[in-house]
Amino acid sequence: MRSMHVLAGCLLAAVFVGPAYSAEVKAERWLAEGKIIGKKDKKAEDVSGLSCSTTADFPRTCLLIDDNIQAAQIITLEDGKLLAGAMVPLIGNTFDCKALELDGEGVAYADGAFYVIGSHGHPRDKDHELDPTNDAARIAAHIAAASQIAKVTVAANGTATVETTTLSLAKAIQDQPDLKDFAGKRLEENGLTIEGIAIKDGQLFAGFRGPLFPGGHAAVLAVSLEGLATGGDLKSHVFKLPLGEGIGIRDLAWDGNRILVLAGPGPDTAGVYTVFSWDGAGDTVAPLVSLTDIPDAGDNRKAEVILPLADKKILILFDGEKEGGALAVTLP
Repeated sequence: MRSMHVLAGCLLAAVFVGPAYSAEVKAERWLAEGKIIGKKDKKAEDVSGLSCSTTADFPRTCLLIDDNIQAAQIITLEDGKLLAGAMVPLIGNTFDCKALELDGEGVAYADGAFYVIGSHGHPRDKDHELDPTNDAARIAAHIAAASQIAKVTVAANGTATVETTTLSLAKAIQDQPDLKDFAGKRLEENGLTIEGIAIKDGQLFAGFRGPLFPGGHAAVLAVSLEGLATGGDLKSHVFKLPLGEGIGIRDLAWDGNRILVLAGPGPDTAGVYTVFSWDGAGDTVAPLVSLTDIPDAGDNRKAEVILPLADKKILILFDGEKEGGALAVTLP
């Protein structure tokens, strides 16, 4: 078990508020205080997951992940800003004495603990530098590092403890005919990669950016959290959500009695990002808002994280932008 203490002291900052774009959809920019840390100890540019211990009031204790490092970071969320706190080392996987990232793609909170999920997929390799035969061991090591779920608790005094990293959806994926044939394939070959996680009523929901199924459907794998923790019956089920052709899941978040689904392009291409509402029980969704309709949130930005706030507000963070470029959006 490992623990880290929250860094003490935070500076106050002004909140930069954007204009109201219409009578229905409003957005405001939120800033980061301190330093949200990413690769090589620089400011994070690959923020990929955020969840908080409560969905009401401020401040909130949260955990954030950048998919290019082995650690998560404690964040204190206040109204209008994210206060950077201590780093929480999650894994120690290596290959040829070099650290392998978790490729953490989602964070969820349930029953006093945060769960940080790895992509469970092939390492990103746009230039195809990894040869399937010659680099088979390296690829396997990357997938093993990414096929972990870290369970983290944060005490009232800010001390974080990693309780386990032995949880994995690898077996559940192999047990599902709709998913197993896509495991280990590259994303651009419609390979399997997880990008979102939500937990509610003892069920863990993992949302997939790939594979994409015919008819414009994306996958969510639901498993029993107890079965996952004990090695018992996973009661697994694959939902196929009709998000649109070429559209996969970028994040999931529970909000009251529904799951918010942040959807965007499956491949690394430009496309429409949309927030859907899903009941977590069937295969139908309802669109809530297209980010295309919101200046500063549309197709030129890669929406990667969704977090419920209050009063119909959600917080969106973006991949490829320093410290996530947080934007609070009021849903119509």
